[in-house]
Amino acid sequence: MSELQPVDVVGIGNALVDVLSHEEDDFLDRIGVVKGGMALIDEERAAAIYDLMGPAVEISGGSVANTMVGLVSFGGSARFLSRIRDDQLGLVFAHDLRAAGVEFDVPPATDGPASGCCLIVVTPDAERTLNTFLGASAHFGPDDVDPASIAAAQVLYLEGYLFDTSEAQAAFRAAAALANDSGTLVAVSLSDGFCVERHRDAFTALIEDHVDLLFANSEEITSLYEVDDFDEAAARVRHCGTTAALTRGAAGSLIVTESDSIAVPAVAVERVVDTTGAGDLYAAGFLYGFTHDLPLGVCGQLGSIAAGEVISHIGARPMVSLRDLAADILD
Repeated sequence: MSELQPVDVVGIGNALVDVLSHEEDDFLDRIGVVKGGMALIDEERAAAIYDLMGPAVEISGGSVANTMVGLVSFGGSARFLSRIRDDQLGLVFAHDLRAAGVEFDVPPATDGPASGCCLIVVTPDAERTLNTFLGASAHFGPDDVDPASIAAAQVLYLEGYLFDTSEAQAAFRAAAALANDSGTLVAVSLSDGFCVERHRDAFTALIEDHVDLLFANSEEITSLYEVDDFDEAAARVRHCGTTAALTRGAAGSLIVTESDSIAVPAVAVERVVDTTGAGDLYAAGFLYGFTHDLPLGVCGQLGSIAAGEVISHIGARPMVSLRDLAADILD
């Protein structure tokens, strides 16, 4: 096994270029999607929705990729594993990720589907609705898992959005087993309530067998346990043997362990522009604190700072140094 430089976190997730446009609520009815959710679409539907969208901004994205960029912005180190195609979107994604300081040395595929994209509709209430063409990412499988990358990281972070293919589920199990064998902790994001509904049993088995750190919002965690009450879902998490960081939007977050619950307030934002990436950047702050041995409450504070920054502008990646924003805590 080749040796790599140690990093705080290695992430596995979708390599996507986000295409964001602001639209009125009735636009969602026109394209037939559920507000606030994530729908998987094929290349033909992606082209049809794109044609209907107004002026758009294109920014490299992907949930875990965004988290890795945020982690580096705090001063941490990160590596990312995924699949891209040797096309324009793939080149843009790779360039942006490396320029942000994330290690990404995956060779692009020379055949198969195009690189993925996510068409994001932002409505006047700043809610985002995602229409995702996974493209090359959908074919991430066990052979794409790099054991050396996992062994060189403190934490392996897995993206729930990628869980929609059997290949990716097999890759997750293989990566988690490698992490367990090498002493690398395993973190997973549930990513989306609809994704949880599609794969509840598989998520539950993964969490019970492999996961040390779970990220979810209130919708996702109540969906996982099929309950309506957030407090009841949080109580269920306490007994599953993992540490969970549960986000609640403007109500902040709750960090749950087997022996404790820590409430963390959200950071006040003058104007919420776009909630895309809020959970991704919360995870970035939390993982930075976690891999630098900071108390769990401080990890949550860093997550709140990062989430507050990203919802104040268009796009799912920070526009300023998150370490500078958190200087009062980190210094």
